[in-house]
Amino acid sequence: MAKRATASASSSPRAAEPKRELQAVAGAAPAKASLALDRVIHERVRLAIVSALAVNDTLTFPELKRLIGTTDGNLSVHARKLEEAGYLSCHKSFEGRMPRTEYRLTSGGRQALEHYLEHMEGLIRSTRGGGR
Repeated sequence: MAKRATASASSSPRAAEPKRELQAVAGAAPAKASLALDRVIHERVRLAIVSALAVNDTLTFPELKRLIGTTDGNLSVHARKLEEAGYLSCHKSFEGRMPRTEYRLTSGGRQALEHYLEHMEGLIRSTRGGGR
């Protein structure tokens, strides 16, 4: 079996590059907050749910489903994840014999969305060169 030649690190073009200090994005998050995006909100369907509830006091399951354009199962799973994180509340009742599920953004959910949006705005400013 032939030996495979391996290039040393010094011959790599990347090895010649000086180490850069990584910087946080200005205005992205409070100083003590994590630099990572909120993974609970960052997922597309969950971001759509939180955004829809940010501009509507309450929305029923069918209203959210129609607004977001997703399936019952998909909406249910993502709404539960947001509820477990404390970002939305779910109230189940009946209208006659028909079940009614109503969602509302909690104050924690509104605050998490604000932090998420500030972080994203900071990233946008930074990539456009305005964050320096």
